[in-house]
Amino acid sequence: MNPLRMYGESLLSADAEAEHWLRLPDGAVLPLPLDRYLGPADATDEQLLSDVVGPVLDVGCGPGRHLKALAARGVFALGVDLSPAAVALATGGGAKAIAASIFDELPGSGTWRSALLLDGNVGIGGAPERLLSRIATLLCDDGEVLIELDPPDTPTGPISVRIESDRGVSGWFPWARLSVAEVGTVARAGGFEAGRAWSSAGRWFAWLSRRAPVRSR
Repeated sequence: MNPLRMYGESLLSADAEAEHWLRLPDGAVLPLPLDRYLGPADATDEQLLSDVVGPVLDVGCGPGRHLKALAARGVFALGVDLSPAAVALATGGGAKAIAASIFDELPGSGTWRSALLLDGNVGIGGAPERLLSRIATLLCDDGEVLIELDPPDTPTGPISVRIESDRGVSGWFPWARLSVAEVGTVARAGGFEAGRAWSSAGRWFAWLSRRAPVRSR
């Protein structure tokens, strides 16, 4: 099944309550916690978002729990997601979101103060450097990215994954993993400098700041 279709149908149906996971080619699995995505922001999410300055671009916003939490704080945020089903759930809950690729022409280019790359979304497209370079063009000069990362001992690099559940399997699609130990190198390649990194509730995060452009003499 098409991965985007399976993801959307799982979000919209009772299947969201079933266990889902991402399968790697070597047979390993990664959790895909749709129940967390569909629920409200938890204590970890709320603590993360307390330092986020608007306007905010939520990349891969899913059903919009971060968008809704930011709106409750009075922070303007727009979500972008390839899944029309996810966007429908987000907007149905009062959030602002559009069904689009982060690589499409998007509103507010060059004016966003913050971007979110949470829930593993640094893996979008299988090339974190390219993704960060694109986000850099959407942020203002002093813009920042709040990014979620893999633990320090995780291999960094592109992978192929597929969505699986007890009721179905999707086709393979490109993804990537980025360890907190390697975030500095990848951030610089994408036009950012990595700042503070930390762990909370078993998850890893870091702030990335725009690098000043190199000016020719």
